[in-house]
Amino acid sequence: MQETFSRNSDYFLLLLSITTYCIACLVFSCASVLHSEKEFHEAAKRNDIARMQELIRTRVNVKAKNNIDRTALHWAAGAGNEQAVRLLLDHEVPVDDKDSFGMNALLLSAWFGHLRVLQILVNAGAKINCVDKNGRNLLHCAAQRGHIKVMEFIMEDLEDVHVDKTDKEKNTALHLAAKNGHPTVLQKIVEIGQDLEEKNMEGLTALHLAVEGGHYGCVKVLLEAGCDVNAQTQKAMTCLHYAALHGYEDMARIFIDAGIYIDAVNHQNASAVHIAVLQNFPAIVKLLIDTECNLDIPDNRQQTPLHIAAEHGRQDIAEMILIAGVNLKLIDKQGKTSLDVAARGNHINLADMIIKADRFYKWEKDNLNSDSDSWVAKHLTFKQDHKLETQHIRSVMWRLATKYLKPSEWKKLAHYWKFTDAHIRAIEQQWAGTKSYREHGHRMLLIWLHGVIMAGENPIKGLYEGLVGICRRDLAESIRKKANAESTSPRKCTAM
Repeated sequence: MQETFSRNSDYFLLLLSITTYCIACLVFSCASVLHSEKEFHEAAKRNDIARMQELIRTRVNVKAKNNIDRTALHWAAGAGNEQAVRLLLDHEVPVDDKDSFGMNALLLSAWFGHLRVLQILVNAGAKINCVDKNGRNLLHCAAQRGHIKVMEFIMEDLEDVHVDKTDKEKNTALHLAAKNGHPTVLQKIVEIGQDLEEKNMEGLTALHLAVEGGHYGCVKVLLEAGCDVNAQTQKAMTCLHYAALHGYEDMARIFIDAGIYIDAVNHQNASAVHIAVLQNFPAIVKLLIDTECNLDIPDNRQQTPLHIAAEHGRQDIAEMILIAGVNLKLIDKQGKTSLDVAARGNHINLADMIIKADRFYKWEKDNLNSDSDSWVAKHLTFKQDHKLETQHIRSVMWRLATKYLKPSEWKKLAHYWKFTDAHIRAIEQQWAGTKSYREHGHRMLLIWLHGVIMAGENPIKGLYEGLVGICRRDLAESIRKKANAESTSPRKCTAM
């Protein structure tokens, strides 16, 4: 008890100390300029020359700095107030003083795009090779903010300001213009002859920064200027990786048209399609599939794009991948196929889609001489069947699975129809209570029906043969008689 009280007391004293310190800092910051000096700063901000002159006559300190080391000249230059700037220079306010961010009046005028103020300060002798705490010079400030007129003046009229100078993160003006989406400024720098492939500290070129920021206009300028579309960062990211990461379909398309290598992998061995699947951008995935990307590349977890789709339950994307055709036997680092991953995640519909695809691939392989421009090729889908023409047979299979098949008989049927053990395990993964076998049987029957329809076969005939094959002739005859009796049946089995 005493120990707890002691800890609480220490905590209270600590809070009191922090509070006292914060109050002291606040008092200090408020007291860092006198009231008249604060008024002088405010007047400089709003270009109130009359009030500034009035305060000067009262001998206000025109060089006074506030708590972030800003003088009235900083405020006037940042606001673009030419008259206030001239007045302050006439009273010999230091032109190169920096605030706590390393910004002087000249850098502020470039940052906010006040060309006339910048020219006044240069003529007053301001040092043009100054930089802020991030190592950014006049050109960097103007490029980052997109001030083309200021840029032109700096590049054409000032000496010792070079476009290849870098800030502390190794960004040039080209990098900053691209990152912040200023195509006009970018074009100006490109025309001067800047190295387009220069990389910053993270290995990013201006093109990487433009696509990462979603600046389509900047991307076009850089590609037209001849940027290397296949350049990779320190993490081996290409422009296509960034387009996939953010879902920029138009940019991905322009990179593909420019000849980018679509199967390049990053430091995690992920291709652009891995990233697009993970970020759930179906349009990008479709574009990459249409461009014939490699869908079987494993990432550093040995996962293919289909593994990722299965893990996250992305049915639409999985459908695209399955229709394109992939190796379903590939396993990840845990020894799991994409089917195992879907089943483990309880993504039932997706697991069924993979089984349908696996069975379809086998059927397709066994029928290599079939017409590639067939009905199957035009209407291939692995999603759940809701078509009106199969409603009757689906109803029959529902009753069969839920009322007539015994607990183990769905597996016998599955084996008869050449479902693999992996297929059966994946179906069995679903738990719906002690009567789960009903759900399992129904799913298996629907998967089987998909294959029968794709092959253009008679489902009633196939069902009859399957039931006879597992020694349930009673059920087979019942279904045959019912099918022949119902004139509404879409596929009458009159041959039985």
